[in-house]
Amino acid sequence: MKPKVAFLFSGQGAQHVGMGADLIQLPASEKVYRDADRALGYSLSELCFAGPETKLTETRHCQPALYVHGLAGLAAFADKRPIEPDFVAGLSLGEFTAHAAAGTFSLEDGLRLVATRGAAMQEACDASPGGMLSLIGATPEKAQAIAAEVDVDIANLNCPGQVVLSGLLERLEKVPDAAKKEGIKRAIPLKVAGAYHSRLMEPARVTLEAALKDAPVQMPRCPVVANFSALPGATPDEIRDLLLRQVTGTVRWEESIRWLIAQGVRHFIEFGPGEVLAGLAKRIDADTRVASVSDVPSLEKALEFAAAEGLS
Repeated sequence: MKPKVAFLFSGQGAQHVGMGADLIQLPASEKVYRDADRALGYSLSELCFAGPETKLTETRHCQPALYVHGLAGLAAFADKRPIEPDFVAGLSLGEFTAHAAAGTFSLEDGLRLVATRGAAMQEACDASPGGMLSLIGATPEKAQAIAAEVDVDIANLNCPGQVVLSGLLERLEKVPDAAKKEGIKRAIPLKVAGAYHSRLMEPARVTLEAALKDAPVQMPRCPVVANFSALPGATPDEIRDLLLRQVTGTVRWEESIRWLIAQGVRHFIEFGPGEVLAGLAKRIDADTRVASVSDVPSLEKALEFAAAEGLS
């Protein structure tokens, strides 16, 4: 029996100037970047490869950049080893990349949705001075108590001992003291532009709702695990709803990975800059087998991993 495999796609925060610069030398990846530049009407590829970093980090650019990079890495991998995954999932923005990978929408239609989402979230960030903060060593229950005390939201349940809070900066300043009362000593501010996955993103959710209503959405070729429910959507309308709900709702990443493991998945291949999701998977279950594709050297390693593990 062949091993079950899930593809994972990165979320915002993993970006860096130069990402994809060597992948574009591969024909399959080059086509993804060329099609993306044409769909957007500007050179996203040049921004990814050369920066400047300040512009790439802007939410309006960062989200399309990560979406395209993930699909470019997947295209290069599939060109060498065409594996049909049993499941796909993506962290936050990566959920859109996962849907494009599974055929829920085309690269271009998904890119337009992501560009709309990124621009709307940028506007929401500019309108409200928000941020995010990671509680290290917190249980979901303790994190919920802290969030309720200072009136912020739980943005991410990433892995055991890592919960991210999101909200107004003036309220996040109260978190360290509230955390100490719960026995949590580390509350680390994250370098992000705003309060993602919180009530402050409601204007962005409204904007995305209108875009999703008109976007063609098909049933994916394989199940796509949603951040909001930690389960796949059952219909195109449910998929639309789940993509909307994650804008202001909690990303239940640990539950998503545990659900995949419960379906028999032990092998994961991550597409996107860095190895963030690979690290989270190992912290969730040390027995998982994970490879990452972010550039040509890691692509070669991932192809060797797939061959050695009998993935097909």
